[in-house]
Amino acid sequence: MRGTAALCGLAGLALCNAETITDAACEASFETVTAAAAVKDLNPGWNLGNTLDAIPDETSWGNSAQEATFDSIKASGFKSIRIPVTWADHITTQSPSWTIDTAWMDRVEEVVDWAIARDLWVVLNIHHDSWEWADVTQSGADLAMIEEKFSALWAQIGDRFKCKSSKLILEPINEFPGDTQAHGDELNKLQDMFLDEINKAGGYNPQRVVSLGGLGHDSAKTSQFFERGTTYPDQPWAIQFHYYSPYDFIFGAWGKTLWGSDDDKAVMEADFANLRSNFTDVPIFIGEWEANGNVEPAAHWKYFDFLIRTANANDFSTILWDNGAHFNRPTSKWVDPSEPELITAAVAGTSNSLADSTVDIAATEQESSAFVFHKVGDPVVAQKVSYALNGNTISSITNSAGTALAATDYTVADGVVTFTAEYLGSLYSATDAAGTKETLTVAFSAGASLSITIVLWDTPTVATNSFAVDASTDLKIPVAWNGLHRVAAVKARKADGTYLSDDWTVYLPALQQGYWTFGSWGWDDENIIVYASGLSTIKAAGQEVTLSFESFPRIMGENAVNITFTQ
Repeated sequence: MRGTAALCGLAGLALCNAETITDAACEASFETVTAAAAVKDLNPGWNLGNTLDAIPDETSWGNSAQEATFDSIKASGFKSIRIPVTWADHITTQSPSWTIDTAWMDRVEEVVDWAIARDLWVVLNIHHDSWEWADVTQSGADLAMIEEKFSALWAQIGDRFKCKSSKLILEPINEFPGDTQAHGDELNKLQDMFLDEINKAGGYNPQRVVSLGGLGHDSAKTSQFFERGTTYPDQPWAIQFHYYSPYDFIFGAWGKTLWGSDDDKAVMEADFANLRSNFTDVPIFIGEWEANGNVEPAAHWKYFDFLIRTANANDFSTILWDNGAHFNRPTSKWVDPSEPELITAAVAGTSNSLADSTVDIAATEQESSAFVFHKVGDPVVAQKVSYALNGNTISSITNSAGTALAATDYTVADGVVTFTAEYLGSLYSATDAAGTKETLTVAFSAGASLSITIVLWDTPTVATNSFAVDASTDLKIPVAWNGLHRVAAVKARKADGTYLSDDWTVYLPALQQGYWTFGSWGWDDENIIVYASGLSTIKAAGQEVTLSFESFPRIMGENAVNITFTQ
């Protein structure tokens, strides 16, 4: 068993009692903190993703860091900002100095200072360098160069940030690649070199909390390969890991749009318990986690709530990964306003009510209380949505204008809300055009509010449903969505009836058999998209291929538009 030293041992021997210290090299004083206290206090946190870590520069992936964003994140209840930084394209001289461009260092410091000025914790790292130049799994990897460059970068970063507040936590490298003991040994060695460089830089770095981790920041590999070195035993330290599981649900792959069964929950509980059992007394936080905002909302909410509560049970803190899919930086609004409420309430131990949705993997239809779906042409009737209230009561239901619905518009009994046919008939008739008719907000006596999107739907249509495959560029196909403007899943079949790729999906439940991974397809507000990588897969099939683009509500054999590709 590793890492079982008491919190006032390896995780902070000389720092059990917080104190104010000064250093001649620094203008401001420094409030010492144990790693345990720091990890507890940074919860919950948010990642400034795909920004300073973008390649080759800050705006290359469509984002830029704005000071006002940090005000919004703090106002949403978050206590920390993880700031991933890729340094690879900002090095002005090569071996042996590996000098970081001064303007880039200034920019990183500026962003760090924005957070600290708002009394937010900061986790600062070396990010995509892990695969840009530090990938030891590559054939012929130059370990001497990697170690030299890594040390040079941390000597400079450590020097620049040595006088910062104890709210700054340093993380040596993000998701270091590897699968073997040799890879793990190399990462352990690099983390000792990181400690050496920041301590030699001086200032308050010897008292600063650091975040260490295992290969890929994976919990299982951390348990298997991570070893805390014996150097700098007084350095307060914590373990960081990342959690994106199950991959198919998190990233909308292979038709996985259900989550929340007892089996789903048991997997997460086992993953977290395994790591905690291997590091019983070490402060631990999840530095990245999310469920992509494109997944079905009710399942999404259940995942958010359960992950936070399972983290609480294992004394883990959490930092949400966000590349712009969760908090919309240009509008300064959350894409799903329920997300920050779910997170902050769960961290505080407050019960969230949750919308019911399908969890039966054998299902051929998917129900969700995040929606009221009504098909064009059907008579208008009363409809129900149900909730797991978790000890709460429904306190109000308001429309998009903020007006409370009348008592005659709905009834509530045992967590089931029934909207009357009269109320729904005020929003749409059987013959109205398809589309979103209203978005309601359901507030509860405690915890997060949740939305109900009322949608009149029909099967999507396209003007052209057959194309000669051309893999040279992405293909955008204009679509009349006739309901929600999004794709739920894509089934991909060859003319001979076999699956286009991933034959193993034949063993998956019906709503996942033969479905394509998200990276091959996408959508925007007006188009279905097949990416060039997906078109290449179609081209390689050597025969006609049909893609079935399914929308919500998912009903097997319905609510899908078929696109055929000829060779």
